[in-house]
Amino acid sequence: MTSPPNDPNDPRATQRLAWARAALREPGLLLERASTDAGFRSYWRSVGVEPTRIVMDSPPDKEDVRPWLRLRDLLESGGVRVPKVLARDVGAGFLLLEDLGRDTFLQVIDAGNADALFDAALAQLLKIQRIVPPADLPAYDAALLLRELRLFDEWFCEQHLGLALTDAERSTLAAAYRFLIDAALAQPQVLVHRDFMPRNLMPAADGPAVLDFQDAVRGPIAYDPLSLFKDAFLSWPEARVSDWLDRYHDRARAAGLPVPDRRRFRHDAEMIGAQRHLKVIGIFARLNHRDGKPKYLADAPRFFDYLAPVLPRHPQLDGLHRFIEARVLPAIAATATADR
Repeated sequence: MTSPPNDPNDPRATQRLAWARAALREPGLLLERASTDAGFRSYWRSVGVEPTRIVMDSPPDKEDVRPWLRLRDLLESGGVRVPKVLARDVGAGFLLLEDLGRDTFLQVIDAGNADALFDAALAQLLKIQRIVPPADLPAYDAALLLRELRLFDEWFCEQHLGLALTDAERSTLAAAYRFLIDAALAQPQVLVHRDFMPRNLMPAADGPAVLDFQDAVRGPIAYDPLSLFKDAFLSWPEARVSDWLDRYHDRARAAGLPVPDRRRFRHDAEMIGAQRHLKVIGIFARLNHRDGKPKYLADAPRFFDYLAPVLPRHPQLDGLHRFIEARVLPAIAATATADR
């Protein structure tokens, strides 16, 4: 359980508050929780000073703040709207940021404004994809793709559902993973945010501002647009998603990005989408069982809904489709019944 933001009995809270007061030269300042993160970072809004500011708390022993700063600077150099850093103590893991408000795109987007908001989001995404990835930036290589896919069988199937997988089922999953990995590696490679979705976009006059970019890699060009439209926390009618993917494709080609023809791009988007959907299902299970954050599991069914129309269209994924239908979905139903 998180202690109160200004708890004198919590050494980290005391250190955070003292640093914020010194950085803003406001000895009476207090902090309130601004938002949490799926990782170890936390965000705090100043109280008692105008304009308000945000303190990012990234405990150095758990989540080094330097990758975030490095990617922030790289994105800003490419014209991407990112949060402004007003003060920093890298060793302690504290950053003072501009306050971009309380709502992300996730809170403000609806059926009426989605076209306009996604158009603005794509403008930022195209800037990201035009940035040449640094030579030492990690690649979305076969090893990383496989590690992510294995989250599905290890954390969701085995840990969460309690399934004991047979050797034949493990072989089936391995074959599907290999196909998805090969498809990802065959795509044109660009700078990939890895979590480009409404929750990580903030309304801003010169934005939207892009958040949570510290895990960026060099990887498949279809990854980020697919993540934007097949969101973890809200779903859209398939016809609208199709139109938005076409809009991205047209704008990417006009921007000179290495997108393939439309038919191939759609195939690539489905394949990298399947990889991401399986990964996120596994991550949500891990957040629950390892990190004590159960709320994310409520959105796991959304990703099975994303997979449902895609898997039958690709014979190479027939085994994965049958495994989900025969083993995973019945186990989910049984778990739901037992929890009632």
